[in-house]
Amino acid sequence: MGSDPNAVTAAIDRAANAFEYRGRGAVEFETGIDQESQRKTQLTKSCRCLEACRALRGVDGFAGAVVELCFGAVERTLEAYVLWDTDDDLTDFHDHEAIYDRATQRGLFESETTTALADLYRTNRTEHYYGGAVPTAGKADAMYELAEAIHEYVTGQIRTGGVCLC
Repeated sequence: MGSDPNAVTAAIDRAANAFEYRGRGAVEFETGIDQESQRKTQLTKSCRCLEACRALRGVDGFAGAVVELCFGAVERTLEAYVLWDTDDDLTDFHDHEAIYDRATQRGLFESETTTALADLYRTNRTEHYYGGAVPTAGKADAMYELAEAIHEYVTGQIRTGGVCLC
């Protein structure tokens, strides 16, 4: 990194330190994220993603951000359910698609539904993120509707309520 711009290398160091809670003084965690348990953390992260979507949908030009946040909200919501319903650990879900199989195994959705969700993720999220797909308001609206529907359904299935921020 010797010949790279100092602004970039210094920013990398600051970012790495921030993730390790070094050099920033008192840690200020995001408002609303419940850190009591993995399932509560994931559920409230999903709530915050959806809240950000609500704010961004009113501003033109953020369809891509809404799509990304919605995929994240769906994944966090499903993780919250499985973590609530099992002894699984969050580290079991680092490949982004294992959660769909697990949701079927736990009876949250039928196989056809989780297969459709996994296909949507695999095909469209990957193409949107890595490929040449261009975000549209229609994609953002459809993904927001999906994320809200899943979040509402799943929070209704978790019988120890009081965690959802929505």
